[in-house]
Amino acid sequence: MNKIIYQIKALKQLRQIQSNALIRNKINELAYMPNCINVKTLTNHKYQYRLRMVNYRVFF
Repeated sequence: MNKIIYQIKALKQLRQIQSNALIRNKINELAYMPNCINVKTLTNHKYQYRLRMVNYRVFF
């Protein structure tokens, strides 16, 4: 199991989103990284992976 660490900037952005509980639940599921859905490996990007939700994307 991996550990989820939020950056300060990410926490500030989450506070502004009304459906942040849903997003936090999806992010917490990333602790079980190999068994996640809607995660895509990125190429030529600053981050290695992307988690896609309905209107939001989480890069990690």
